[in-house]
Amino acid sequence: MWLHLGGDLFGGTGESHPGRFKGTAIVRKRRMRSKDTMLRVFIRRSMGEYILQAQDLTKTYSIGDGEESVVKGVSLDVGTGEFVVIVGSSGSGKTTLLSILSGLDRPTSGRVVMAGRDITDLSEDELAPVRNALTGFVFQAYHLVPSLNALENVMFPAELRGDEMAMEKARRLLERVGLWKRRFNFPQQLSGGEKQRVAICRALINTPRLLFADEPTGNLDSENSRAIIELLLELQRENQITLVMATHSREMAARADRTIRIHDGRLVESREGL
Repeated sequence: MWLHLGGDLFGGTGESHPGRFKGTAIVRKRRMRSKDTMLRVFIRRSMGEYILQAQDLTKTYSIGDGEESVVKGVSLDVGTGEFVVIVGSSGSGKTTLLSILSGLDRPTSGRVVMAGRDITDLSEDELAPVRNALTGFVFQAYHLVPSLNALENVMFPAELRGDEMAMEKARRLLERVGLWKRRFNFPQQLSGGEKQRVAICRALINTPRLLFADEPTGNLDSENSRAIIELLLELQRENQITLVMATHSREMAARADRTIRIHDGRLVESREGL
């Protein structure tokens, strides 16, 4: 398998008793690490160490002679290093909320504060470098540039910053996800799982403090979905990134530090992870 997560739990056959015992030990360690992570996040949030804050967000679209409200008075705080999942049915407003939180869209009213800076009223010219420096975004539909190969797609955000290490950073990321041999392939020559791995590398190349993901497994089969889930969580832990994700995946929601449920544009539940 292309994704190496350490030990025999994912690489071995699990046919022998020692393998099973080893797998059990790893699962226990994972649970302990998860509890430790949740405790650190709780302490940071209790001390007011927020990487992302939103206050009374609304989003309204004009449709013909009327208006449609998609996000309705949502307020939330996200702690540094936290993994937050936003869940809700199709049309609930979770994708619009994620776009507003990430600075890709603007609220009709309300405020968004990212890493201590209010980004709500920034012009696009002011906002673009903030997004490029602080955030990464993984889209359901990948949004790779068709005319660029895999390596060039990954390098692109770093080159916008004039990063002389763009090539080396892209190489390390593509090797990490098992795609260095495919670096010269164009998006149309890659499978769905490969495209999403390239998209994740692109989102991480500038070492963002915040990673947003909108249904990152929505276009993938079950095997690739599991691999992408493991990759995202592994990279989030390795790089101590705050991860905010909109998803239908129950598996992903079950592994989050906190799950936020959106219904009809309103935040109706916020639940700590198990």
